[in-house]
Amino acid sequence: MHSIRIVARRTGLSAHVIRIWEKRYRAVEPDRTATNRRLYSESDVERLSLLHAATASGHSIGLIAQLPTAHLRQLLSRSAAVAPAPCSEPPAPETLRNQCVAAIRDLDQHELERLLRGAALQHGTQGVLQKLVAPLATDVGRLWQQGEITAAHEHFASAVIRGFLTDLARPFALTPAAPMLVVGTPAGQIHELGAVIAAAAATAHGWRVTYLGPSLPACELASAALRTESRAVALSVVYPKDDPDLSRELEQLRSYLPARTAIIVGGRAAGAYARVLDRIGARIAVGIEDFYALLDQVRSGDGAPGQPERKPV
Repeated sequence: MHSIRIVARRTGLSAHVIRIWEKRYRAVEPDRTATNRRLYSESDVERLSLLHAATASGHSIGLIAQLPTAHLRQLLSRSAAVAPAPCSEPPAPETLRNQCVAAIRDLDQHELERLLRGAALQHGTQGVLQKLVAPLATDVGRLWQQGEITAAHEHFASAVIRGFLTDLARPFALTPAAPMLVVGTPAGQIHELGAVIAAAAATAHGWRVTYLGPSLPACELASAALRTESRAVALSVVYPKDDPDLSRELEQLRSYLPARTAIIVGGRAAGAYARVLDRIGARIAVGIEDFYALLDQVRSGDGAPGQPERKPV
């Protein structure tokens, strides 16, 4: 009988994923010690390894978790999939990002999705967002800005990652009482990958998210926030850093929203608009951890900008 730490090392799965598969899908049913610690058998280890290989080759865990072990072996045999080698070390985050960038350069959707799924299995939802997806978005933006990849490459990456994050966030069962958040990019901001990441991160953090996409005028953002009774509006600002129209859009957004609705802005170019953001009482999120902290402040009632109440549009 093996501890979850040993099983994680032998199967290549994170302890987080093993617990989720056990609780949500009943993929395995380990024994328990007198102190309620999990103990896994050799058959459990084999089964988890087979499930890992099957999901890495594209199968949905929700569809295969209840299959008998013998059927899993047949499934992998038919698809010519190979289970991860026991005790094999996962690639370093930088190596994984480089592999993702290579897949983006080749416009290889299957390979990019495979890399993202493997990272999610290894690190869990929070880990894959912070260790892979957010740094990858920065890499893609930098390469586009330097002319090393085209706008088509960036749009391709955004579409694949958006689909992956949508699937990743789908299992989260949020109650109707969970706070609402509107996510998008303001008018003129056509790069949506940061907003996609923010939407997935907020969902994983217990918020119900309305994702609006890129380049929306202030009145549309405000209208969506009012209709959904959102506690906050989260915006991604990436490029350029000197758009005079964006400052006006941000000021208009604040004027359209009631004082209780917070505005959170992140992205590579957010700091360039610090003056107007400070003036309208918006919060700048520097990374996902900071974004989580700001969401917590808003949720606890400590994140409203404190501006006078204004009439909505």
